[in-house]
Amino acid sequence: MTQIPPPQRFAHITDWVFDLDNTLYPHHSNLFSQIDVKMTSYVQNLLKMPRDEARKLQKELYLEYGTTLNGLMERHNIDPDEFLRIVHDIDYSWVKPNPRLGKAIKALPGRKFIFTNGDRGHAERTARQLGVLDEFDDIFDIVAAGLVPKPARATYDRFVDLHAIAGPNAAMFEDLARNLVVPKALGMTTVLIVPNNFEPTFSEIWERDPALTDEVDFVTDDLTAFLDVIVGQASD
Repeated sequence: MTQIPPPQRFAHITDWVFDLDNTLYPHHSNLFSQIDVKMTSYVQNLLKMPRDEARKLQKELYLEYGTTLNGLMERHNIDPDEFLRIVHDIDYSWVKPNPRLGKAIKALPGRKFIFTNGDRGHAERTARQLGVLDEFDDIFDIVAAGLVPKPARATYDRFVDLHAIAGPNAAMFEDLARNLVVPKALGMTTVLIVPNNFEPTFSEIWERDPALTDEVDFVTDDLTAFLDVIVGQASD
């Protein structure tokens, strides 16, 4: 389903902010599952524990600290650069190029940003595989965020200050509703990207936020189609 924005609803937007994983590419690509497996293995090797216990701890760290990396840094003082290098050593061919998406992003009026809890290298490789990398003005990654992940308010403040973004003139696209709470408070127009037909095949229960719908202005399971509507309106 693609929720059609009312005419001119995005006409005032000058800054377009996109999450990366499961937002710019669809959930069914399942790219993040490779990272998820790598993180479990990292925890298992670091703490010398059985894999099922390592996976349970990984999820606990994610829930408590926002990212597994943040939790491991807090509790075990790991090297973040090593962690990011290991968990992002994946096969990017799982993501299919999407020239239509690239065309739609290029046609959006104003600046475009990737804002991710991953690192810049992962974002660049993913966006390049999609065929959209050249359409973005910058990538704000977990390193630029001082290793403090979304949804921390300080991370959004750092992002908007760096790029002089006025919230009411910005739109943010995310696959996690909790990461839209602060953007909504900043005055941004918020768009939640959900799996096709809301199928939870590649999204575990702990990753979804059914209680945060008030922070979401629009919902779509097809980012490209949604942007096509906006671009069409802008050209009218």
